[in-house]
This record gives sequence, structure tokens and C-alpha cells, in this order.
Amino acid sequence: MKSSILKSLSALLVLWSAFTANTYSQSASTKANGTKLTKKVLIVLSAADTWTRANGEKYPTGYWAEEFVDVHKEFIDAGYTVDIASPRAVKPTADPKSLQVATVGAEKALAFSYYITALSKELTHPLELSEINMAEYDAVVIPGGHGPVEDLYKDKDMGKVLFAADKSKKIIGAVCHGQGAFLSAVDSKGNWLFKGRNMTSFSDAEEIEFGTADNAPWLLASTLRKYGANYTCGKNWGNYIMVDGNLVTGQNPASSIPMAKAIIELLNKKQSL
Repeated sequence: MKSSILKSLSALLVLWSAFTANTYSQSASTKANGTKLTKKVLIVLSAADTWTRANGEKYPTGYWAEEFVDVHKEFIDAGYTVDIASPRAVKPTADPKSLQVATVGAEKALAFSYYITALSKELTHPLELSEINMAEYDAVVIPGGHGPVEDLYKDKDMGKVLFAADKSKKIIGAVCHGQGAFLSAVDSKGNWLFKGRNMTSFSDAEEIEFGTADNAPWLLASTLRKYGANYTCGKNWGNYIMVDGNLVTGQNPASSIPMAKAIIELLNKKQSL
């Protein structure tokens, strides 16, 4: 009984934090002396709610709740303004499994649900990806879930955003299957923007262990290697990130917060110069 009450109180605190974050993200942050901070991050979420399997079946998916919530919260807590965008400004869908008690545990499932509910306005009305001007942002970050390997990997507007971000040396971050979006960044001559770059992502071994490899149309880690990435990974389900200049990638859900913290550290260094 006591444990249940503590968990409920914890969830309510998360809810309060999320509502505070929601309000805070609507306006530019300010320092104690009143001067405005320019730190602004764009989070791109998949518009897909299903993943087309190799046999044509539709697998329910979307963005992975933990990867979005933890990353968003880290930036808000650091005083950043955060915008959310998706292809065609479609309301993104949280992968059902990422909110199930059986997958993430009761406390996390409740906390993620509350946080997402608190951000319902931004999630219901995301920015249109095709209208994004990266000159307005310090970083672009793509959470995973199988959504990105359904739509973002071939989205031309996603590719344009990544080319613009890299050209101006903005930070580019992705976690888990979010790196699928990198595959969209191919120029008219067939050159991949991230060829030779050091990165990680959800591993083929994790895909197998998760139970989604056998009927997958393609595997992310293998495909990144095929495109020319210098891919490495850590232990299954453990925290593992790679930082290569302005590129920051995380392997899996456990890497979400470390990835966000690494981006914040890089942005703070840039702003102090």
C-alpha cells in the first residue's frame, strides 16, 4: 500500500514537472539578469503509426515514449526552448509497447503517459517538417521507435533539414531507430551525408532479442554500415553513445538521457566560445 502511494506521488510530481515544462517551452528562456538565451532545439518525430513488415503486415509503432520524454525533459530542464516537428505536421503516435507496464514497468509507463498528456497541445499540432528553418535552431534531435524506419528514412524534407544542420555545424542527435532518419540525407549524386562518420544505433542483436528482426524489411545497424557509417555498439540494452564532432548518437532507450546530456554539453561549450 505504502509503495503504491509513493509511486502515485512520484507520478504526480512528474505530471507537475511536465506541465511546468509545457509552459516553459512556450517562451524563450531567460537568465537571472533578464537576457534571453538563444538555445533552441528541434525534436523531429515520425508521423508513422505502423511499420510495414517484410510480408506486408502492419506492426503498430510510432515514436518510443522513453526516448522522446527523457530527451525533451533534459532539454527543458537545461533551460532550452524545444519545438516538435513531424512530416506534414501529422500528430505523432507513441509506440503502444513503449507505454505498456510489461515493457517499461508500472512507474515509467505512468510517468511517460502523464508527460505526453501534458504536452498534448504541442504533439497534436507539431510544426511542419518541410517548413523548418535550421537557422532558428542550435540542434536537431530524432528519437526512435520503429516509426523512423517507416517514414523518416526516405523523407526528403528530413534530408534537407539534416543537410542544412550539418552545413551550419548545428548539433545533430539521434537515438535507437532515430538514426534511420540519417538515411534520408543523400544528395542528387547519391552521396550520403554521414558516410565515414562514427555512430551507433539500435543494434541488430537487440532487434533480434526484441523479436522484430525476422520479419523486418531491413535492419538498421546493417544498413548504416552498408551506407558507409563507421558503426559501433555496446552491450544489448546498455547505455552507449558516440560523439563525432557535431554528431551525437545513442544506441537504445537507456542511452536517451546520456545522449541528451552530451548534446547539452556540446551546446554549452559552443555558447561559451
